Amino acid sequence: MTETDAVRRRLAVSAERLGQLTEARADALRERVRRFVPLSGDERALDSGTGTGALAFALSPLVREVVALDVALELLEEGRKRAAEHDNVEFVQADAMALPFADGDFDLAGSLRTLHHVPRPELLLSELVRVTRPGGVVLVIDQVAPIDPLAALELDRFERARDPSHNRVLPDTDLRGLFDANNLVLRRADFEQERRDVEPYLDLAGCEGEERSRARALAGSDSYPVTIGWYLLVKPAI
Repeated sequence: MTETDAVRRRLAVSAERLGQLTEARADALRERVRRFVPLSGDERALDSGTGTGALAFALSPLVREVVALDVALELLEEGRKRAAEHDNVEFVQADAMALPFADGDFDLAGSLRTLHHVPRPELLLSELVRVTRPGGVVLVIDQVAPIDPLAALELDRFERARDPSHNRVLPDTDLRGLFDANNLVLRRADFEQERRDVEPYLDLAGCEGEERSRARALAGSDSYPVTIGWYLLVKPAI
């Protein structure tokens, strides 16, 4: 089996598990989005790096239409299987760092737990900003790195051992720097604390064998705290 085949096999396994998790968390995520993002119901929205559709499905009953975009076909196929109640969601395969849309195509562009997976998060964010209309909303929800740089380094080592698609969890200061570099106005920021159990988290990524043993050793305990940052930003009107 080639390395590419191994990655695709692992992604196929994790896609189904991610889809199940998307369904399990759907109601809570939709309510959280509804309370966090002011929406009229007539927006065209983009979920960039959608995975199995979590943010797209949360937005679906709150807006006019949603484009759910991801580069991984396995994840998109799993999302499509679960989209029966979301007929205003369109799934598109494309690169989040080179979006196939015109400037200002969307009223809202967002990403959920995606920035830490891409090698150039600044490109993903700049693309979100580009396709958002002036006066529109950019929504970023992602894990936030610890302030201690050594703790952040250890976290990234564990995450990469668990899931090779992981790149780097950004600290709050770096995220805000990206927002400032794109002239975004921060309207609201909230932070949630999660307690993540290691064994189910390894299962979710299809992490098995020697990789699982290495990741478990790097985790150092059976569970660990995680901070999830929610950022509501506005693209200034011209």
